[in-house]
Amino acid sequence: MHLRSALYSLSLLASAAFVNAAPVKTARQSSGVPKVVVAHHIVGLTAAFTVDDWTSDIQLAQANGIDGFALNVGNDPFTNQQAQNAYQAAEQLNSNFKLFFSLDMSSFPCTTPDDATTLRNLVTQFASRPAQLQVDGKAFVSTFAGESCTFGSGDVPSGWRSQFTQHPDTSGKIHFVPSFFVDPATFNTFTGVMDGDFGFNSGWPLALSAAQAPQLLPGVDLNNVNAAGEAALQKFIGSFDPDNQHITQLATIQGSAQTYMAAVSPWFFTHFGADTFNKNFVFDGDEHLWVTRWENLIANRDKVSLVEIVTWNDFGESHYIGPNNHGQLPPGSEAWVNGFDHQGFLDLTNYFATQFKTGQAPAITKDQLVMWARPHPKNATPNDPVGAPKDFQLFQDKLWAVVLATADGSLTLATSDTTSQTFDIKQGVNKLSLDLTPGGFMHGTLTRNNQTVIDLKPDDYTFNPNPSAFNYNAFVASASSQ
Repeated sequence: MHLRSALYSLSLLASAAFVNAAPVKTARQSSGVPKVVVAHHIVGLTAAFTVDDWTSDIQLAQANGIDGFALNVGNDPFTNQQAQNAYQAAEQLNSNFKLFFSLDMSSFPCTTPDDATTLRNLVTQFASRPAQLQVDGKAFVSTFAGESCTFGSGDVPSGWRSQFTQHPDTSGKIHFVPSFFVDPATFNTFTGVMDGDFGFNSGWPLALSAAQAPQLLPGVDLNNVNAAGEAALQKFIGSFDPDNQHITQLATIQGSAQTYMAAVSPWFFTHFGADTFNKNFVFDGDEHLWVTRWENLIANRDKVSLVEIVTWNDFGESHYIGPNNHGQLPPGSEAWVNGFDHQGFLDLTNYFATQFKTGQAPAITKDQLVMWARPHPKNATPNDPVGAPKDFQLFQDKLWAVVLATADGSLTLATSDTTSQTFDIKQGVNKLSLDLTPGGFMHGTLTRNNQTVIDLKPDDYTFNPNPSAFNYNAFVASASSQ
């Protein structure tokens, strides 16, 4: 789990510049970078993992079009052992699943040269392992944060340059694509440091906030969003504008390979009080964020080398797509994670990941229906001492649905016995929604030629108008044709 409070504010400042972006200058992409899709895996939540646990996660990810894990590692006593377990699992499978480190600089200390020694030792220990992702013959390495690290030098770029990328231990041996939470206009100060950039926050519409909504979405009533309002929201949700800014500024780094890694994420909600992690906010995940973001990445695939899914298992921030019962939950997060499986998002991944990598939409060989919704109205008022999360007002009380259809048909969505709508379904990708009903349910029925193809109504979902605590996580249900 990442420590986001300060980073969130910095990212919002940077994202404000993305709204009225200038035309993009396309950066050169390194010829040695394949089109790859990886998932961000929080090693800090795997203290008890065995090699078999890693094997299970790798097999599930690879079966859904994911080519590797970005191992988010921090200053934990079990980091080395779990890295060993992960690499061993991948190498035993011998399925070409790749791994690399995402150094969590919100966890690792980085004020002295000795701190850099720790990072170099970790990276070089695994750099030549068979499962290590290589680019241009160098070990791929990323970060979460690191924009304040000096390693004892006079400034941040000098610290990373002298103590990491250009240090004799690692010089010429690593391909460094960090996620520094800085204004992209400052990228040119990182010459000799950044071989590329990971836009960690690019998967969410950070420019959207409740405070800025009246200016960014004039005339849009977020409590009753009409077609015009949806069109206005869709300019932000899943947008490629933040990526364009990063890509443009990568081109200003002298000698950089200009490798760009974009993020895609299905959701964001965290609800920790001041007595724990002190994080209580949302990013807007409505308007089919997961699918819309994928579609925009595919449309701009010539500018993107890698896509990193954020995340496989960050349960505390609700953007996991892996099993929610596999790994350690951050204390307190069980209140909004237990019972909220997100593997329906995973079920959609192979289709879009394959299209990103190949440039061609794969054949849909079975019908899929995925539905998701929050468990209570956004304006509910439970007696919750943590309080409502920042920006909850952005959410819409809607059931979201996606159909991957083998052929034309019809989908009926219902959220109560008296609230339903039938939609025409076309072969391919279909995105639909329906207003939720307090006290109601979610139900989707896909039909074709007067025959029921999928009938999905999860028994354990109710849109509860009187919750005991705030929970803006997504309940996800999924089914496919036989």
